[in-house]
Amino acid sequence: MLELDGRDGGGQLVRTAVSMSALTGRAVRMRNVRGDRPSPGLKAQHVAAIEAVGSVTEGETAGVDAGSETFSFDPGRVRGGETRVEIPTAGSATLVCDALAPLALALDDTLRVTVIGGTDVRWSPPADYLRYVKLPLLRDVGLDAHLTVERRGFYPAGGGRLTLSLRPSSARPLTLRTPGALRRLSVHAVASTTLQSANVADRMATAVHERVGGVAKTRTRVTYAEANSPGAVVTLVADCGASRAGFDALGRRGVPAERVGDDAAEAFVAWRETGAPADEFLGDQLLVWVALAGGAVRIPRVTDHVRTNVEVIRAFGYDIEVRRENGDGVVVTAPPPDA
Repeated sequence: MLELDGRDGGGQLVRTAVSMSALTGRAVRMRNVRGDRPSPGLKAQHVAAIEAVGSVTEGETAGVDAGSETFSFDPGRVRGGETRVEIPTAGSATLVCDALAPLALALDDTLRVTVIGGTDVRWSPPADYLRYVKLPLLRDVGLDAHLTVERRGFYPAGGGRLTLSLRPSSARPLTLRTPGALRRLSVHAVASTTLQSANVADRMATAVHERVGGVAKTRTRVTYAEANSPGAVVTLVADCGASRAGFDALGRRGVPAERVGDDAAEAFVAWRETGAPADEFLGDQLLVWVALAGGAVRIPRVTDHVRTNVEVIRAFGYDIEVRRENGDGVVVTAPPPDA
């Protein structure tokens, strides 16, 4: 059994560990889960991610409870079918999907997973980021995956509903060294119907347009949706041809909708100055895919998330490297699996 220490990392280490375990067939035990966090141990969304991968692989688990600082996971064979995962809080449904997506590389039949929880909550990618940034980028290199957003779930009630559909896939090397020319900006502004009378989604979208609307051709989608809790989110998608990047901001009590839109727009402006093809958060999330398929991805900077995630991936025997290259910033590389 592979022994891992989660002391220096967060939930990404948990998701990476169970995804890689399922794909390699190698059992894993992680101690000191989220040990450097103010409230260490597994949260509800981490429990849900482990249980989801366990359900798909008919794996055996131990210590998979909220608050647990040690858990083990022993996978079986990755299989298709249908399953449902429910997070009993507003824990992130998108991060559960993130743990499941790599399993497409080992499927021999279609897998459909419905996840109930928070679709647009703090410290995780909003549903539209997963749907319009990460999955389209990975589809370009062979992942056959689609996400349906059936109901929005905001903090604190959650209750959103996503369905992730995965088909058997073979990933091609992922190479993203330059962002390419900015072809289009897409603005996805969503608010609960309880905020429609205040035009919250419209105001967020307008703020984005006023800040960056003249940079490139812009497409806007404004939606008001039923939800168990009031909430709002805006996601700005930069389509650069072979690469994509996303920037988002959540509505917050007492913060004007215009400020929320500005926050997403400012993140986009800051990213353009880095010259990287992926935004900071996507760079971290693509590490597993670089290891599995090979390739090279330039990222804005090496964060603690990147460093600890690379360490977990290497523990499974993958040759992934983070290095600085003259004139090309920080690049994450790995050879193709058959090299």
